[in-house]
Amino acid sequence: MQLNIQTLNGHWTEGFALDLHTTSSTPIGVNEQGRTLFDTKRPEIAEHLYQLKYRSDKSHINIIAQEAANFINSKPNWKLHKLIPIPPSDTVRTFQPVYELAKAIGIICKLELDFTTLKKLKSSSQLKTIDDPEQRREILQDAFDITPNILAGENILLFDDLFRSGESLNAVCDIVKNKGKAANVYVLTITKTRSKR
Repeated sequence: MQLNIQTLNGHWTEGFALDLHTTSSTPIGVNEQGRTLFDTKRPEIAEHLYQLKYRSDKSHINIIAQEAANFINSKPNWKLHKLIPIPPSDTVRTFQPVYELAKAIGIICKLELDFTTLKKLKSSSQLKTIDDPEQRREILQDAFDITPNILAGENILLFDDLFRSGESLNAVCDIVKNKGKAANVYVLTITKTRSKR
């Protein structure tokens, strides 16, 4: 699969997305409810993620996980100890794509998965509608917690399916480094939006 790797800048040691979330989105009309319809073009990996995340088509898990694992295995200098998936903002969804992808990646990479160390204390679902970075940071303040020193000296990979503004990942990274005492924090997402929304 052809990937267009995107560098992600933030509070982490190094971060990447495997590709963009969309390459273009052109308005093509309006539906019966008055909502604008778009013709959206996506890179191949983003189409797999779209089918998994928004159509609940689990047949895409292994395809996506294999590409993510190939990328992780191309970074032997990361010397990872654990993979920690970012807790999802939509907690009512019975099927959590981030967790399912993390499990598959962990198996392929023989990497320890950690679903319990990082705790989400409050919802951050409203972030998608907020453009102001200061407001986003305010919402995320005290949104996550971790036991002091629980990751002391470890190299951690934070994993999420989609990178928007990076504010959630920055908040998690700060707590993993400062309170959890991780040595290095790396970030991998499947896709990255073209805008910060």
